[in-house]
Amino acid sequence: MRLPMLSAQDTLAEIRRLYFSATRETIQADLARALDLLKTLPSEEERERATVYMEGLAQMRSDWGKAGAKGKGKRRRGKGED
Repeated sequence: MRLPMLSAQDTLAEIRRLYFSATRETIQADLARALDLLKTLPSEEERERATVYMEGLAQMRSDWGKAGAKGKGKRRRGKGED
């Protein structure tokens, strides 16, 4: 499926939309889509304008990934526990 070429302004608007609509369940896909969109921006200046949203998405992924990892895995035993 071919996607229409977006203008730089439309691309930035889509990255912004992804940022504000991201949820714990969609963050991986949203970040991947935002990265694909970022790569289409023709100038460094336009990519810099998207930086705040990209950093925000990356932070959400990091925060939500840590929260999802809590409680998973084996419990460690401390000294004296058997």
